[in-house]
Amino acid sequence: MSVLTPSAVAAIDDLELAARLVVEGVRSGPHRSPFHGFTAEFSQHRPYRPGDDLKYLDWKVLARTDRLYSRQFRETTSLSVMIVLDASASMNFPDARAAGPSKFRYACIVASALAYLIVSQGDGVGLMTMSGDRFTYLPTRGGRPHLRAVLAQIARLEPAGAWQLDRAIARGADLLKRRGVIVAISDFYDATDATARECRRVLRRGHDLATLQILSRPEITFPYDHDIEFEDLESGARRVLDAGAAASGYRHKVADFLARFRAGALRDGLDYALMPTDVAPEQTLRQYLLRRSAAAAAGSAPRVATTEPAR
Repeated sequence: MSVLTPSAVAAIDDLELAARLVVEGVRSGPHRSPFHGFTAEFSQHRPYRPGDDLKYLDWKVLARTDRLYSRQFRETTSLSVMIVLDASASMNFPDARAAGPSKFRYACIVASALAYLIVSQGDGVGLMTMSGDRFTYLPTRGGRPHLRAVLAQIARLEPAGAWQLDRAIARGADLLKRRGVIVAISDFYDATDATARECRRVLRRGHDLATLQILSRPEITFPYDHDIEFEDLESGARRVLDAGAAASGYRHKVADFLARFRAGALRDGLDYALMPTDVAPEQTLRQYLLRRSAAAAAGSAPRVATTEPAR
């Protein structure tokens, strides 16, 4: 299988073409669908197998026959997926002078590929993002004309300012007309206790919440030395640091940040994946979707990716 490098995909101006190329790479592996719907009707019984979710046991049949049977369902309507995309200034790293794509460009490609895949399977996709207090929203719909509208809106976005992650996730969930999936794509630097509370509230409402964390390799490894001036992309504050002296402490704090975020996702029942920008988007998405499909086939909810995609 030919894999396009992240830089090659990011260099494609046509976002629909970039999304299609990524999806073609994703589809090289066996998986049924990226997300499973909630609206379902009873299909049939089958004998209970160890490991089956107990909530699908038919207790009435057990009372009549003294045998364990699990109920099976089939999806009957399309699924609604709301993509919540981080367009804050912190996503605009690294800048255009770097060898690889920025976090924002990578996130746009991931969001576009997911939208392309979701619509091509007959489901509906929407888009919600914000910059400061300004929300950008497209409702969840299916069909190629709507897909092109979503991709065009993503292509027009420019990362700027800060955003309130909890408000963005809450708004995305509120805009879904029925139970569905919210896919939050962000570096999650803005995650707070309020974000965790909002995520738990979204899950209690019956939605599935996926968190795809986009980070660049330099943010993880801090490959810098000597005195360097760093700038906060959201506040504009500047500070000169001895990068070599700060490297060890920085790496420890980033590793701790990632571990705490993963642990919080596991604790709260969120689906999580780390997607470094130096790994081809089709590889990160394919690994993520295969994991979801395998967990669904086993009757359990896919939650936390414990390993980083192979480089």
